[in-house]
Amino acid sequence: MTADITNITVLGTGVLGSQIAYQTAFSGLGVTAYDISADIAQTAEKRFGELAARYEKEVPAAGGGAAARALTRITFSSNLAAAVRDADLVIEAVPELLEIKRDVYSKLGQVAPPKTIFATNTSTMLPSDLSPYTGRPDRFLALHFANEIWQFNTAEVMAHPGTDPAVYQAVVDFARRIGMEPIELRREQRGYLLNSMLIPFLNASTELLVNGVANTETIDRTWRTGTGAQLGPFQILDMVGLNTAYNISAESGDATLQAIAKYLKEHYIDEGKLGVASGEGFYKYPATPPTSA
Repeated sequence: MTADITNITVLGTGVLGSQIAYQTAFSGLGVTAYDISADIAQTAEKRFGELAARYEKEVPAAGGGAAARALTRITFSSNLAAAVRDADLVIEAVPELLEIKRDVYSKLGQVAPPKTIFATNTSTMLPSDLSPYTGRPDRFLALHFANEIWQFNTAEVMAHPGTDPAVYQAVVDFARRIGMEPIELRREQRGYLLNSMLIPFLNASTELLVNGVANTETIDRTWRTGTGAQLGPFQILDMVGLNTAYNISAESGDATLQAIAKYLKEHYIDEGKLGVASGEGFYKYPATPPTSA
């Protein structure tokens, strides 16, 4: 079945969606990058160029024009039916809101061919939350990537009880084919493995900030110094994207997480400070130079 996964469509061209699409193209496969408007696609095209520049600097195999050639394997679409017409695998990376994802799958299931496998990149939801809306629960599962996937190359694969085992194995093999380290989960778990460990850590760090215990620089420095980690929690949050952190906290009924969501919105998101992708979050980031042709 893996030999049949040659045409991939990625729904959503945000930070992680763009990375998934580019890494797939860099691995030699054709990719259609879908988003809801042509204007967003133009923004995505710039983001792909920035990714190519980073690969040239950070990925040994990206030299000799390989990073630029990957761009030629990516096409853009704002028409869902056209974007998935020939797709063997659709990877969904739309905003982390249940109603948006359910709406996307309700539409996707009507226009994708019967052969197409659907994989959600959701950070916190269960495949079971979405499978009834796909129209093909046996060909649906979760495939979760970490941010900066060329460096942190985990791909967590999580089925729901109705997933066809052959589909699961095909997605595991696909993940390995595009340079990922497949992490196979044995049962459904919100947050998979990585986020089940990471999110409590990030929430605890943000709670210290919200409560005025220390500022971001002090909290980050404490973590780096005390553990030897390369990044502090707020550096990680900037990489993840503050919109994602906000959506996860806002969806919770927990009072502490609601307070975190309110703080992020008022102090950062409403001011356009969304993290690395916007050039500023908890920290400021320089613009990435354009890729060379």
